[in-house]
Amino acid sequence: MTAHALNILYFHGWQSTPGGVKPSYLRDHGNNIIEPTLPSDDFDESTRIAETAFRTCSPDVIVGSSRGGAVAMNMASGDTPLVLLCQAWKRWGSAIAVKPGTIVLHAETDEVIPFAETLELLSNSGLEDASLIRTGEIHRLSDPDSLQRLLEAVAHAARRRQPNPS
Repeated sequence: MTAHALNILYFHGWQSTPGGVKPSYLRDHGNNIIEPTLPSDDFDESTRIAETAFRTCSPDVIVGSSRGGAVAMNMASGDTPLVLLCQAWKRWGSAIAVKPGTIVLHAETDEVIPFAETLELLSNSGLEDASLIRTGEIHRLSDPDSLQRLLEAVAHAARRRQPNPS
C-alpha cells in the first residue's frame, strides 16, 4: 500500500469502460483514480481526451491498459511516469518507444497482445529488464497476483519520479 494517496490517471482498453477491476483495485487501496472514457472508434480523440485529463489532474502516475497503454505512449505527459499493461502500441498510434522509467506488466501467455511486442518495445526504448514485470496468464491481468504487482509498480513509479527543474 502507498504511504499516501496517489493521483493516478488510468486509461482503459479498447471497447472497455471506466470502473474495471484494475482501476477499482487501485482505488480500493487508497488511491485517487481519474479515468476518462475513451472512445473506441477514434484514437486521436482518445489522445486529446487523455491530454486534457492530464493537464486537469496533474497525476503522480499514468496507467494505460492495452489500447490505453498506446494512448499513454502517444500523449504528451512530461516527466510523469508510465505504468503500461499489455500495451497495444503496434495497433494504435505512432509511438515506438517509451520514456525512461516506464514500467511494463505483461503476461507471457497473453492471447491478445503478443508478449514479443513488449520485448520489442523495451528494446526500442533502451529499458533494462527490471522495467518488465511478467505476471498473469491472460491479457486482462485481473488475477490477484497481477493486481498486487500493479499496485506495487504504481507505488514504485511514483517514488522514482524526478521533479521537473524549472
